[in-house]
Amino acid sequence: MAGAIEVRGFMALAAAFAARGWANPHRFAVEGEITGAQLLAALGVASEEVESLILNRRATPVDTARLHPGDRVALVPPGAPGPHRVLLGLRDPSKPAIR
Repeated sequence: MAGAIEVRGFMALAAAFAARGWANPHRFAVEGEITGAQLLAALGVASEEVESLILNRRATPVDTARLHPGDRVALVPPGAPGPHRVLLGLRDPSKPAIR
């Protein structure tokens, strides 16, 4: 089933979208499930430029993300400020989770 994923870029990635003439959000056509890495490759975005995906309002590592038509994705670059990290659900994987 063909459809599209809505992709938003933040910070430097928003500027990259604008430089490519893309709207933000950018609608990316997909035929079925794709991985986060496949999305980045198709968009021409290097994996080092993305710390995390926000997939349907949940922080998701790029390497475990599975995307489907109708999903909404935000690409978050490294260096998001501290308060934004908390609001987005990002944390340092080298530190234990707060329970």
